[in-house]
Amino acid sequence: MKRLLFIGDVVGRAGCEFLADKLSGIKRDNNIDITIVNGENSAQGNGITRGSADAIIRAGADIITTGNHAFRRKESMELFDEDYIVRPANYPEGGCVGSGVRILDMGAYSVAVINLMGTVYMDPLDNPFTKMDELLENIDTPNIFLDFHAEATSEKKAMGHYLTGKVSGMFGTHTHVQTADECILGGHTAYITDVGMVGPEFSCLGVDTESAVNRLRFRMPVKFQEAEGASFLCGTIVEFNEKNGKSHKINRIIVR
Repeated sequence: MKRLLFIGDVVGRAGCEFLADKLSGIKRDNNIDITIVNGENSAQGNGITRGSADAIIRAGADIITTGNHAFRRKESMELFDEDYIVRPANYPEGGCVGSGVRILDMGAYSVAVINLMGTVYMDPLDNPFTKMDELLENIDTPNIFLDFHAEATSEKKAMGHYLTGKVSGMFGTHTHVQTADECILGGHTAYITDVGMVGPEFSCLGVDTESAVNRLRFRMPVKFQEAEGASFLCGTIVEFNEKNGKSHKINRIIVR
């Protein structure tokens, strides 16, 4: 049995610093074999940069997943040539840099990490269900984990049930609020609707509460500021059989 740690959206400088402070201890205490971290909001002001990606890798991540802010920073386009980062695989083919799938070679076994983005209340990318079918045809390992970066809980739930028995785990990201519905679907697929975030806990998804409230209250343009104060880290730990890809246990974690 192997253990995989998936950590939710890292937000800004505070999130990167807290990840660096806590990740090594979490991995040691839980005998983690593989670590995946969503880093699409890790740069100051959102998006991901070379600097924030390097900080996540130095902290101990094996793979960085992203989402709708993957290409927010034009200067970071070349970052997606690196083999430790993925972008949503359902961006249209032809003009998009990077890959939506990375294979981790662990010696005696391998793990596929896939990134997809939802389309309900999100950008109109290619159909994520159809794209997932295409990807699965070309993956030669039973150990498959998906970061499904989506807004609607219904779309995430539907994808989890659609992939039951087809993947080892599906982790929802994007909404930054950890859900309490972790489970093993069909005796095979670890699932959670949203893993949560890393960054200032008393905030609006990492943003200073006053600016977030004013934006919603007055409907006027507001420059969001990263919140200050104590951070927390949200994630999940999955135990899976690396020989057949079946997950047997999923636990939520919150580290304050």
